[in-house]
Amino acid sequence: MYSAIAANKRNTVFIIVFFVLVIGGLSTWAGYVTGYGSSAFYIIGFVALYALIQYFMAGSFAVAASGAVEITKQDNPRLWRVVENLAITEGMPMPNVYIIKDEAPNAFASGRDPKHAVVAATTGLLAIMDDKELEGVMAHEMSHVKNYDIRVSTIVFGLVSAVGILADFFLRMAFYSTNSRSRDNGQLALVMMAFGVVAWIVAALIGPIVSAAVSRQREYLADASGAEITRFPDGLASALGKLKEYGKPMRRASSSMAHMYISDPIKPSLAERLFSTHPPLDKRIERLSEIGAKF
Repeated sequence: MYSAIAANKRNTVFIIVFFVLVIGGLSTWAGYVTGYGSSAFYIIGFVALYALIQYFMAGSFAVAASGAVEITKQDNPRLWRVVENLAITEGMPMPNVYIIKDEAPNAFASGRDPKHAVVAATTGLLAIMDDKELEGVMAHEMSHVKNYDIRVSTIVFGLVSAVGILADFFLRMAFYSTNSRSRDNGQLALVMMAFGVVAWIVAALIGPIVSAAVSRQREYLADASGAEITRFPDGLASALGKLKEYGKPMRRASSSMAHMYISDPIKPSLAERLFSTHPPLDKRIERLSEIGAKF
């Protein structure tokens, strides 16, 4: 598990360097062609600022997007004690605990590190899970916190989103520039169009595929780590079985934070499954069964 945590920290650096190199290269090229070389610094600065905001505000954004409400021990002793016991067992700071009023069973974790983490569960999840299953689900979410999965996913999402905003900006600028009769504006429009298309490819295709592939592996790791914490893989396996049986789209489901949930909060089409951030539940249950045989 320690090697996985170290790998997550390395992956964060690699991902940042990759996107900075891609964005820096595209920005420098666009500045050279248009004669506005200094624009590269503004573009890179914008992406860096946007990613930093995402990094530091990840938990707050997730809570706001999901409509989660923070609770105290008195509000829901059952959920609070499960999270508290897991935190004590693993020697982790107690995260802020939230409940989402939604009949769809689900849960998520967010935040940049264990000291700034939040965990949330829906009312639907609390209604159908017994104590062992609930413990398995929350152990899975606490594992995401412990393994720094949330940091990797937050950085990836922030950078991909920033590139997407840039792509939209340059494509719109190219569209407006083509309406001008000026030759210089026409050349500028072509450059902006090229930059926008490349940025769109990175944001809409390459970024999500990389993000989904990393996220799927993190889900398997969180399942295994959660089973190690509780020493009862059957609890999480049973919970995943119920998620498969009773699962349905959440009312305030957002594709931008789908990777944070224990189960996909939306129902993707066949084509969208290529970008799915979650491995099939059957595969996850099968792996947990294999782990259980070793205890």
